[in-house]
Amino acid sequence: MRILVIGGGAREHAICRSLSLDPEVSAVHCAPGNAGTAEVATPHTVDALDGEAVAALAASDQVGADLVVIGPEAPLVAGVADAVRARGIPVFGPSAEAAMLEGSKAFAKDVMAGAGVPTARSYVCTTPEEADTALDAFGPPYVVKDDGLAAGKGVVVTDDIEQARAHARACGGAVVIEEFLDGPEVSLFAVTDGETVVPLQPAQDFKRAYDADEGPNTGGMGAYSPLPWADPKLVDEITTTVLEPTVAELRRRGTPFSGLLYAGLALTSRGVRVIEFNARFGDPETQAVLARLRTPLGGLLYAAATGALADFPELRWSDGAAVTVVVAAHGYPAKPRTGDVIEGLAEIERVDGPQAYVLHAGTRADEDGTVRSAGGRVLSVTATGADLTEARERAYAAVGRVRLAGSHHRTDIARRAAAEAAEG
Repeated sequence: MRILVIGGGAREHAICRSLSLDPEVSAVHCAPGNAGTAEVATPHTVDALDGEAVAALAASDQVGADLVVIGPEAPLVAGVADAVRARGIPVFGPSAEAAMLEGSKAFAKDVMAGAGVPTARSYVCTTPEEADTALDAFGPPYVVKDDGLAAGKGVVVTDDIEQARAHARACGGAVVIEEFLDGPEVSLFAVTDGETVVPLQPAQDFKRAYDADEGPNTGGMGAYSPLPWADPKLVDEITTTVLEPTVAELRRRGTPFSGLLYAGLALTSRGVRVIEFNARFGDPETQAVLARLRTPLGGLLYAAATGALADFPELRWSDGAAVTVVVAAHGYPAKPRTGDVIEGLAEIERVDGPQAYVLHAGTRADEDGTVRSAGGRVLSVTATGADLTEARERAYAAVGRVRLAGSHHRTDIARRAAAEAAEG
């Protein structure tokens, strides 16, 4: 099987890496990719938002894709999956209509209402006056969300009413204001063909830029899996109360969802509540989750793309743990600096591999092979171990070998969970 992956972040590097390890996958291609994906996939240049261009690349003699995997949300909302399907090529990723589950938070709220899925009470506001009324109704902490795509950074949670109002006005257009949800957050992915829903293992990510959840929201600064503190029945509960009803509601509406359904959840004092849906693998949770998946990834994604999940074997997972730590550029998330040389990557491969490895995100390679930063989140360092403590130790040892001027990372990814697991 020949597979084309669309995207250029650490999520796509993780997907390409897993596909390259699948014995049924004969070739992996990635467009546009980054300096790391080039090590496990053939790179190509393409406008990822141009459906016809992506479809033409997939059908070309140099690629000849049997499956196209669309990583980021923007191409999905732009209808790239529809264009590829129109060529008769199986696609892992929802249609533009179904991808609005992520493309519009107001649409997602409407779907959840129709499906009876538990979520935060909310208002969809289109004027400053409506936003002020909603903020007054809920009180602090204030939760203000851009209705559209915002690369994981369109949400502000604050006790400062003026900051909340400013974000609501800055969003422009529609904004969703909702009640604050207490309790720990969980990310759960599910692969679906529009009928059958197959949940993966849960993960937890860290959105704030700095330790102890300080600083601004980011696209994600790290993640870990599994969650030793979670109820063993949690995945089954989320599948039956959130994932399956949502897929069924979209199917009922005539917009079946096929691909990766991501539920961001809060385990509140009143039970599980949905914070948000995404229409694709999340970053950086994907890096940790795929590190533990033992079922070959290519066959799983192909089964979802071709409506064959009902007959797919039960997923297999490693018994250990995985931790991902994001190394971010100087100035991230406000004004990340790019162009800095990255060193130490070969040392990680030589000293820490295969238990720890680097997944590239915002990187590019010069003609002489020098790797440089090219984005805000530059690298994801992922490590596995018998438990979270060992996985953390390996991840941070590898992070310590990365040399990138001005970079920063959180030092507390999975710290609390590892300590609690060790104690009990």
